[in-house]
Amino acid sequence: MDDTSELPGEPHVPGLRDAAELLKADRPRTEAARRLRLHDASVVLDRLAELAARLVGAPVAQLSLLDDVQVVVSGAGLPPGTVGSEVPLETTACAVAAAERAPLVVPDAHAEPRAAELPQVAAGAVGAYLGVPLVDSAGHTVGVLCVVAPAPRSWSDTDVATLRQLAAAAVTELELAALRTEYESDRLRWGLAIDAAGIGTFDWDLVTGELTWDARLVEMFGYAPEEFGGTIEDFNARVHPDDLPRVTDALQASIDSRGDYEAEYRVVWPGGETRWVQARGRTLADERGAATRVLGAAYDTTAERAAGMRVTRVLEAMPAGFYSLDREWRFTHVNAEAERLLGRSREELIGQELWTAFPAAVASAFEENYRAAVRTGTPVQFDAHYPAPLNGWYELRAWPSPEGLSVYFLEVTERRRVQDRAERAAQRLALLAQVSAELAGALDPQTATGHLPRLVVPALADWCIVTVVDPDGRPRDVGHWHAVPSQRALVERYAAVRLDAMPATAPLMRALLTGEPVMERGEAVRDLLTEGDARDLLTALAPESAIAIPLRGRDRTLGVMTLYWRAGWTPRDEDLATAQDVADRAGLALDNARLYGQQRALAEGLQRSLLTEPPEPDHAQIAVRYLPAAEAARVGGDWYDAFLQPGGATMLVIGDVVGHDTEAAAAMGQLRALLRGIATYSDAGPGEVLRGLDASMAVLQTRVLATATVARFEQTQDERERGVTRMRWANAGHLPPLVINPDGSVAELATWRGDLLLGVDPDARREESVVTLDRGATVLLFTDGLIERRDADLDAGMARLREALRELAGQRLDDLLDEVLYRLVDGRPEDDVALVAVRLHPQDRPRPPDAGPNRVPDVVPEDPASPTLR
Repeated sequence: MDDTSELPGEPHVPGLRDAAELLKADRPRTEAARRLRLHDASVVLDRLAELAARLVGAPVAQLSLLDDVQVVVSGAGLPPGTVGSEVPLETTACAVAAAERAPLVVPDAHAEPRAAELPQVAAGAVGAYLGVPLVDSAGHTVGVLCVVAPAPRSWSDTDVATLRQLAAAAVTELELAALRTEYESDRLRWGLAIDAAGIGTFDWDLVTGELTWDARLVEMFGYAPEEFGGTIEDFNARVHPDDLPRVTDALQASIDSRGDYEAEYRVVWPGGETRWVQARGRTLADERGAATRVLGAAYDTTAERAAGMRVTRVLEAMPAGFYSLDREWRFTHVNAEAERLLGRSREELIGQELWTAFPAAVASAFEENYRAAVRTGTPVQFDAHYPAPLNGWYELRAWPSPEGLSVYFLEVTERRRVQDRAERAAQRLALLAQVSAELAGALDPQTATGHLPRLVVPALADWCIVTVVDPDGRPRDVGHWHAVPSQRALVERYAAVRLDAMPATAPLMRALLTGEPVMERGEAVRDLLTEGDARDLLTALAPESAIAIPLRGRDRTLGVMTLYWRAGWTPRDEDLATAQDVADRAGLALDNARLYGQQRALAEGLQRSLLTEPPEPDHAQIAVRYLPAAEAARVGGDWYDAFLQPGGATMLVIGDVVGHDTEAAAAMGQLRALLRGIATYSDAGPGEVLRGLDASMAVLQTRVLATATVARFEQTQDERERGVTRMRWANAGHLPPLVINPDGSVAELATWRGDLLLGVDPDARREESVVTLDRGATVLLFTDGLIERRDADLDAGMARLREALRELAGQRLDDLLDEVLYRLVDGRPEDDVALVAVRLHPQDRPRPPDAGPNRVPDVVPEDPASPTLR
């Protein structure tokens, strides 16, 4: 409607705005209106608009559709260009009629509150308005048919009824136009689809006998248009003679049942070429139920058949089994290899459900993977075992498709057997490697041997007990384990009591005596036990068989590993061979530990026999430590010494013979004896003592090299009164002493200079250094085993030692040395470690209890005015 026929509302007129919002909120209504406006019905609608104006006697009539806006689709008395125009819903009185879903009767627009202020009303262009909503078949208000007069006038009930009837006709015309358009679109799309698919159609009139084919079907059967006679005989003439009876029966069955018809058959052209055709149809009946015609369609499947035959030939020639299943899990194809692998013919399988033909596949890896493939649409690949009668392993690949599932499979039983053997061999090797690592890395091989049951169970047996022979010849169980956690307490109790209840004829005792494995039935072992807890516990554990395997050393049996198996389990030969290998390694480790202990005890005995207890001079506390290397072969080179010279001076010595064996220990003993002999006879200073030792080594042809530091503590009466002591020391290629001052600081002694090693040049001159120490200071001499590491240099080790001494400065001397060893070597030095330390207690107070008793030789003078400290 133009400006003279519309009732455009201002944005702030509540009635019009509310009506517009209500219409916009109804989305189904909006979509229905939008659908109708897309189809052409303008001629009929224009006539309806003219008829409305004439019948109610109004100069203007308008038909509008309302979706998100008002669209004028036809009218009478409208200015040019109005039809097809769009205006907002807020500016039209038609929105009120549509929102209220009832006729809007306005006799006097000037008296209508919602229109009185509109410019068109004020200008006199609109005096009266009558609008009727357009309601479609779904009940949606899609538009309004309205008439307008320039002056006020009354509208009769007849006017309203007339407009209602015309509105209904307009809606019907709009819906018919939409249906026509949609039908044409569907028909066009159907035709295009038929053409694209190459489908031909047929219509066989059963009453007249006339057979109607379209051009494509005529061509499909090899006829020229003028050759086709339009009878069923023309159809029969082209169907292959072998297929004709079957096709005829299918047609007759469809006619008899008034149902569907489906057949695939060959068509033979006049030149002899054969084509495959797939046909589908349906028989129609009249109101009395009599068959009247057969309608259907057909298409050429020759290419599909050829492709299918090629696929079939490929599948039949495949060395892998193949079968396909439909969506109901029924077999639809089985190739020759699948027949062989499954032991069933395709005639037996096709049409049968998988789960019925192979019931063991239910709730197995087969069902789990097949259903997962169908559910997710993703191919799966897996190995699975099917029990008897197939009793084999299979490698399967399954591809889902809309038709069902395609499965390719190979029998891999032999491959799995080889793989299992290889895996078992790898597991055995891994077990042996783990056993070797456990035994080699253990400080105590007996403890490591006690851990064997946890390694061999369940790899080799269901449970295990390990026994070792103590030095006194008595067997002792050191380890046990069971594969089942709930049985471990029973095994522990059985291991605690079985040896006391076991006679000399028991497998374990026989294995210890003979050094050979002894295998026995579980019942026989139980019967050998005396009545009591051991027999009851073994009955509860219920082993079917057991084997006692000796742990053999080089010349003796050092223990037994007893393996047990549950009922129904027979150990394999390779498992027994592996168990014997484990036992041999454990026996060798125990024997090595025995020999190691003997060698270490011998070396340490020699070493310690050469290291004597230090003296305890007045107000000087001396402490020593010796820690052999973790490896027995490295014992022997380091030594310490502390003694008093004839004049009463205290002398400390630290040394290290080059080499790490018992020969080095013997050489160390010679050097130590020579040095202390020279020092205790001559009363010489440190430098002279080292020079004399060098000369003696040359005369005695002691062909070794050694390092040493000798320190002597001296004090005059004046120094005694001042509370200081002098340390005079000489160094033959050894690490310098460290001094912990009374304030806790550690003296670096950076000015020291180490002379040549002992044994290099007997004429070498030995230098001496002197340092003055406050009473309360501590002096530490040590060998390089304390600070040396394979992964760090000596400077880093010295830094660690100085830091430790600073932190430990206030501790008792014995505690200080123990803590230093713990922090720097943690009880496992890579080389021998020797320490000797002296703490100079203040002399103006009694000797502290920590220093222990005052012990000096009787021949040493006790004159406190002596120029040397004792």
